[in-house]
Amino acid sequence: MSLKDWSDHALWWEKKKTWLLKTHWTLDKYGIQADARLLFTPQHKLLRLQLPNMKHMKVKVNFSDRVFKAVSDICKTFNIRHPEEASLLRKPRDPKKKKKKLEEAEEEALELEGPLLTPGSGSNPGLYSKTMTPTYDSRDGSPLSPTTAWFGDSPLSEGNPSILAVSQPISSPDILAKLYKPQSLLDKAKINQGWMDSSRSLMEQDVKENEVLLLRFKYHSFFDLNPKYDAIRVNQLYEQAKWAILLEEIECTEEEMMMFAALQYHINKLSIMSSDNHMNNSEKEVDEVDAALSDLEITLEGGKTSNTLGDITSIPELADYVKVFKPKKLTLKGYKQYWCTFKDITISCYKSKEEAHGTPSLQMNLRGCEVTPDVNISAQKFNIKLLIPVADGMNEIWLRCDAEKQYAHWMAACRLASKGKTMADSSYNLEVHNILSFLKMQHMNPDPQFIAEPAVTNDINSECLVSPRYLKKYKNKQISARILEAHQNVAQMSLIEAKMRFIQAWQSLPEFGITHFLAKFQGGKRDELIGITYNRLIRMDANTGDAIKTWRFANMKQWNVNWEIKMVTVEFADEPSLAFICAEVDCKVVHEFIGGYIFLSTRAKDQNESLDEEMFYKLTSGVRD
Repeated sequence: MSLKDWSDHALWWEKKKTWLLKTHWTLDKYGIQADARLLFTPQHKLLRLQLPNMKHMKVKVNFSDRVFKAVSDICKTFNIRHPEEASLLRKPRDPKKKKKKLEEAEEEALELEGPLLTPGSGSNPGLYSKTMTPTYDSRDGSPLSPTTAWFGDSPLSEGNPSILAVSQPISSPDILAKLYKPQSLLDKAKINQGWMDSSRSLMEQDVKENEVLLLRFKYHSFFDLNPKYDAIRVNQLYEQAKWAILLEEIECTEEEMMMFAALQYHINKLSIMSSDNHMNNSEKEVDEVDAALSDLEITLEGGKTSNTLGDITSIPELADYVKVFKPKKLTLKGYKQYWCTFKDITISCYKSKEEAHGTPSLQMNLRGCEVTPDVNISAQKFNIKLLIPVADGMNEIWLRCDAEKQYAHWMAACRLASKGKTMADSSYNLEVHNILSFLKMQHMNPDPQFIAEPAVTNDINSECLVSPRYLKKYKNKQISARILEAHQNVAQMSLIEAKMRFIQAWQSLPEFGITHFLAKFQGGKRDELIGITYNRLIRMDANTGDAIKTWRFANMKQWNVNWEIKMVTVEFADEPSLAFICAEVDCKVVHEFIGGYIFLSTRAKDQNESLDEEMFYKLTSGVRD
């Protein structure tokens, strides 16, 4: 008779929600009395993970590890670099549904075997060293031999290579219809209540075996995204962006929606083609993709995007006629044309070019401002909305440019200035290029000779490529025609480039990267929203989402949490402190977002791949009295 292996078992104290992992401690030292109920249970248990692509997988996870460590092990198993950007989220409950029903997709959960069942086990080396020489798939850049070694005989091995790096089209609009769609900013804030506490274990947070948890990119700060090593990470990011747009979790204009739909259509088409012609591609094609994507790597603010220093003796300036509008209550006055100069991080407005050496009529320092695009390509509208911090809130200023090129240069300069950077920064030219690329993808180029065949139009499956609101507004044939029209702008892109462009376009949306929480501010009478991004906190109107006041992390001295009254207090170097009470959410979640982004800002490309876990816990865990 073979002996049972008990090495994975440990004692769990239900009443105190504590693992007794210090085996050298006595029960008395833990404070356990004779009537205490202890459970002798495996530490590794099955979890049903919903990945960003909405597919479910059964994975064995260590329920005694802190969530940060558990996620790190899961990501290492899936060959996703930078696991610090991801975390686990409880499934949002749709208030319209009375009973929790298993979605059809859940029932088809893919149960993974072999090494996947025990992510983080000592026998598994890390696959994502920057110094490795990869053997990669010529269609999408995913490692080949390491993947086979990693997944053994599981469904992720040779029988179905790089399954997580391949995008699968949405098969039916019914799938979209079944999924929960937040109807308001308050609904979005409620979803964010579900983030797991990274400094506590799953068991401590009442997660049950076989429960469904969502693996998502939590922090919208994607470091060193490299197509050569990150095929799975790129694809899962693309999927998270795709579903966020389709489920209207993030707002975009109609032109942007058609651009996203065209990119999806292109990616779906290439994914099917590359599956068929998988072995016919050469590594030369990957080298060409690498060259084409050299300027597309998405890096953290502060990361160097170019080695070219350029002319460091002078800071570039902008000078041109720009229309300026200062909205005021009870006024119908429109835009007024000024000669505007942009020097360092300041815009100065003069009545004419000749008066540019005198005193400006209007001057704006853009450090710490909110910059929002308001663009409509077909209407030739290129507006920049600026919310500039002042003592009692924010001043609203609108700039209107005449053409795309002018808009791209001024928009790029405004974005850099908001971070305290000038146009001498190496990222300025890349920012201009990215803005122009984003606008170009939205162009509609109707060719009178281009007539979509009905069969081709039907193949598009347009109801799976746009969000539900457009299906109510237009007929399928109209949407299909517009998608085909927009597709002409992206038709020459390779598969990996199209995914990177999609992610980049997602990052360009005004609402990108803002995580909302319901909060009551000190001195405020009603519930508002606190928005947290990678570099700032935003006080927002709960109904409109308009920014009321912004605070930059760079200006922050410290932040504290009063756990009893759920109040977060943030102190700044040169302005009054901010205090708010978290409503309907544990303030630990908010505290962790702030600390998490501070932690991510310390990353640098010359560091090794290992994570300073203790530093993460120091910044995010907090000490409850």
